[in-house]
Amino acid sequence: MNIEIPKKFKPLINNAYQVAQSTLRPLSRKYDRGEHEYPKELDMLAAVLDGFNEGDPANSAGAATTGKGTREDAGGVKNGSNMGVCLGAMEMCYGDTGFLLAMPRQGLGNAAIAAVANEEQLERFKGKWAAMAITEPSCGSDSAAIRTTAKKDGDHYVLNGEKIYVTSGQRADCVVVWASLDPKLGRAAIKSFVVDWGTPGMELARLEKKLGIRASDTAAINFVDCRVPAENLLGSPEIDTKKGFAGVMETFDNTRPLVAAMAIGCAKASLERIKELLKDSMTYDFGKPVDNCSAIEAEIYKMEAEWEAAYWLAVKAAWMADNKKANTLEASISKAKAGRVGNYITLRCVELAGSLGYTEDELLEKWARDSKILDIFEGTQQIQQLVIARRVLGLSSKELK
Repeated sequence: MNIEIPKKFKPLINNAYQVAQSTLRPLSRKYDRGEHEYPKELDMLAAVLDGFNEGDPANSAGAATTGKGTREDAGGVKNGSNMGVCLGAMEMCYGDTGFLLAMPRQGLGNAAIAAVANEEQLERFKGKWAAMAITEPSCGSDSAAIRTTAKKDGDHYVLNGEKIYVTSGQRADCVVVWASLDPKLGRAAIKSFVVDWGTPGMELARLEKKLGIRASDTAAINFVDCRVPAENLLGSPEIDTKKGFAGVMETFDNTRPLVAAMAIGCAKASLERIKELLKDSMTYDFGKPVDNCSAIEAEIYKMEAEWEAAYWLAVKAAWMADNKKANTLEASISKAKAGRVGNYITLRCVELAGSLGYTEDELLEKWARDSKILDIFEGTQQIQQLVIARRVLGLSSKELK
């Protein structure tokens, strides 16, 4: 792996950084206080992202452009859409994580569609804002324990169940719902369906009040005899017991590096800010052994080293996806590392800033709150460690729980 960011991504990184600094960060506190208030300013930014997507998908910060890297249009591109999305997301979350999650037509459901939809579905759902509904009251990190059912009835599937913690669940045009065709068959029977808002039997139960990412709405949705057209089942309707859950899990191979990138961006904001606050009281000498530094200086060096390790792990996982390489292990490693490092850096920066870090005079306390979800969703720290252990040891989910 060539650990140098290709020049083609420099305009994307610079543009996303400017947006983060000039647009997202000045609005950050307003929508943190005004939870569930829609950030109308994002409509213009979403239109700009749409323009990027129409041109070169690799130059977009939006989740809609992630993909398996196995489609014909990926061709011989070695640094494509997954890499571009991650690099753009890092800079956008340097401004505000909640805003990136609230960006129209850039939802995690769009990443799910990009990962498993066929060519006809990709064209039909093009331009739609898709949320993703996985978690249920009866199952959190164990996605295979999903109890929402989808029963075939003629040209439709009938969905019944409850989904919680659906990011952009109310604002999105549609929701990608994970449901089981036959609970008796376990993981292999779980499929994903695109359900348009307004479909009878689909109703908003509530909007959650959260610790962080308050600019992003998080919904609970009920499905009661909700009839979904059969052609809205993503991918193949066949239940392949040999392939099992792997087809659906391809979504996570794309979105976990993206969430890692988000954590890296949020941590970068905290790290840079604490260095600004301490600039008059300390100097940095990277040639000096850490043991000979002041405690605070050594702490910052440690945080920078952890941050850089997380950064390159995320970049590697995205690079592998763009190069058609199986990246389940690397995607989980990057998510586990970045989630933990993001929490550590943002909280430590609050502590190092003293009383200033704990007040709303600074965004440090907000970044610490926002960072926590990035270690939880798309698979908790514990789930990532399970996935990593199974891959390294060559064990199945039944053999290692």
